[in-house]
Amino acid sequence: MSGLIDNISVIWDRLVALFSSYNIITDTLDIALVAFLVYSAIKMLKETRGIQILKGLVLVGVVYFVINLLGMQASTYLFKTLLGDFILVLIILFAPEIRHALETMGRSRFTFLNIFGAQQGDALYERKKKAVLEICKACNSMSEKKIGALIVFERDTMLGDVINTGTKVDASVSRELIGSLFYPNSPLHDGGVVIRDGRVCAAGCILPLTENNGLSSDLGTRHRASLGITEKSDAVVVVVSEETGAISIACGGELERGVSDGVLIERLLDYISPDDSDKNKISLKNTVINKWKEIRKK
Repeated sequence: MSGLIDNISVIWDRLVALFSSYNIITDTLDIALVAFLVYSAIKMLKETRGIQILKGLVLVGVVYFVINLLGMQASTYLFKTLLGDFILVLIILFAPEIRHALETMGRSRFTFLNIFGAQQGDALYERKKKAVLEICKACNSMSEKKIGALIVFERDTMLGDVINTGTKVDASVSRELIGSLFYPNSPLHDGGVVIRDGRVCAAGCILPLTENNGLSSDLGTRHRASLGITEKSDAVVVVVSEETGAISIACGGELERGVSDGVLIERLLDYISPDDSDKNKISLKNTVINKWKEIRKK
């Protein structure tokens, strides 16, 4: 009994010593930062295959604790040798997740952090609006003819690795150009077209497939590729189904299927002008939609 009281007394003295040296500002911020980092890491891993690796590491930790507790010298030596550079092992195992986290941090809207990103300005903005209208016209035409298409809008995350898998084009966006690229007899129709800064940057690009195994079986390669690239970047993808002619939009790993012409225009305008006020967005949408209606009447 006296031993238990002594242990409690020691623990109490340590707690008193800990809180007596506690800095209300610095230590609170320190704890909050660590908690935020741990929470963000768990949330990020939960949405990827990294959670399975984490479970395996926890199991390895439990096994190591048991063999160390039982004094199994050979097994303990083996584990210490294998896990000697544990930080390096973690970096290798979680390399895709770490890269995704850094890319997410790099998607800052602050101007001084965008010096390596896409060019800015009114001319660029007008070119993007024109590209949206032309692509909507092309998608409507391909939808009626049931011609498959996969169009990727690059945003803050640069897609150089995807662009390098295709054929460089660097041309103005037009309904005729998009239609010719996805024409069934075209050598580039099977890949994706990447739109950068309102221009056709490359065609016939190979996109990564989604890692989500719970998708509907009626989704083809184009739809799975659209989800795959949006899981790894902030890109927006428009997909035209070759089987049904239905138009879908992928963003943030989510797929919106069977969108109408008006919804397609609204979604794309929202993506190219995320910082605009609601009033400006409404005015812009009305202008473009009116132009679209005029084109449909002709």
